[in-house]
Amino acid sequence: MNLDQHNQQIITCRKCPRLVAWREEVARVKRKAYKDEEYWGKPVPGFGDPNARVLVVGLAPGAHGSNRTGRQFTGDASGNFLFPALHKAGYANQPRAESRGDGLILKDMYITASGRCAPPDNKPSPEELNNCQPFLERELELINPKVIVCLGKVAFDRILKIFALRGLKFAHGATYNVSGVWLICSYHPSQQNTSTGKLTAKMFDQIWIKARKLTEEDG
Repeated sequence: MNLDQHNQQIITCRKCPRLVAWREEVARVKRKAYKDEEYWGKPVPGFGDPNARVLVVGLAPGAHGSNRTGRQFTGDASGNFLFPALHKAGYANQPRAESRGDGLILKDMYITASGRCAPPDNKPSPEELNNCQPFLERELELINPKVIVCLGKVAFDRILKIFALRGLKFAHGATYNVSGVWLICSYHPSQQNTSTGKLTAKMFDQIWIKARKLTEEDG
């Protein structure tokens, strides 16, 4: 199986009744600002460089962001904070992400998530995350990254579960080597974190500088 085939499996998944109902209702009702747009309303696959050395793992699609645009971190406040940083660090060819057809290209990076469907209140249940976990496991196999950047504790905990690890603590900037793979923790670039100053642009820049340094050190 290649990434394209894998992503087709993600898009057609209907394992979680609550999430299927929610994502489709949001796509049908829409937000007033996007009333003339056609919402994606399906599970959102990962995207980026299939030969990436850096894998970025987020939480789940936003109801009116990725659930609308069909691409991770695209069309919402989190993406508006993430992609300027990735562009500055040389991982993205442009600092904006508005739609699947906006010309955005990632280099040496693949972006995915712990959950693939927009959850109510941005909170997927443990069972729903377990249902999605095989997709993330397959991506780890297909991409074989040297560095995994976990955006938020949910992503970090999911990676620890996949690697059957215990005792590692989440903290912004914390870095661990697990069987030759580097894990880097970062606060999620949610509006809640960025608007309060919990995550600043300078703090976020340091994550991508560290990711670059670790991939270069490992060749």
